[in-house]
Amino acid sequence: MMQVCLNGARGAGDGALIPLSPGAMAESVAQAVAAGARDVHVHPKSPCGQDTLAPRAVAAALEAVRSVTSVPVGVTTGAWADPDPEQRVAHIRAWTVLPDHASVNWHEPGAEAVAEALLDRGVGVEAGLWSGTDGAERFAAWAHGPRVLRVLAEVTDPDPATARDSARALLTAIGPAHGRPVLLHGEEEGTWPVLRLAGRLGLATRIGLEDTLALPDGRRARSNAELVRAALSLLGPDPA
Repeated sequence: MMQVCLNGARGAGDGALIPLSPGAMAESVAQAVAAGARDVHVHPKSPCGQDTLAPRAVAAALEAVRSVTSVPVGVTTGAWADPDPEQRVAHIRAWTVLPDHASVNWHEPGAEAVAEALLDRGVGVEAGLWSGTDGAERFAAWAHGPRVLRVLAEVTDPDPATARDSARALLTAIGPAHGRPVLLHGEEEGTWPVLRLAGRLGLATRIGLEDTLALPDGRRARSNAELVRAALSLLGPDPA
């Protein structure tokens, strides 16, 4: 399974190609799905372009994206959007339009409460386990682990020379992952080495402007769709 990660916490300073408005998100998703993406991860934005969990912004992003595709669509619940765990839970409980899934970064304070709020609302949980954190250990101890949709093994090592080793170490730390599927991905210059490793291991993966602005040959990507096409050309027609 190839997921497209549209925008992440990036903003206008990263270039005009980052989709920030609901309309731009929808256009980018339509192109990425046509290129072969089968799942979407998006960061809803405030009017000033900042990540937000506010119900109105989440609804606008989801409605726009769903107007152009029927593939599953997920959002972030990252603490940078709101550092107060109780407020993140309150936002989730107030959402008027629900995503198919949402990522929860397990090293962040309140991750378990955020995940439980999502499960209570019938939203799939992507358990984000970052390298270099205690996320894997905390997730292994969580009683509701078998209920998550999947585990996101997020390799934060941006060095292409070491990212693969960091990925293997993270997968070892994650272990059986409560029996849930694992999606492995990297970031910045570590993106492509980790994506190739995911393909060799038969794991789901993702690509998009959240993770990297560059194609495998170092050229700047012009769109999420171009990144998806490049990823699939490396992995073959079915990376799963």
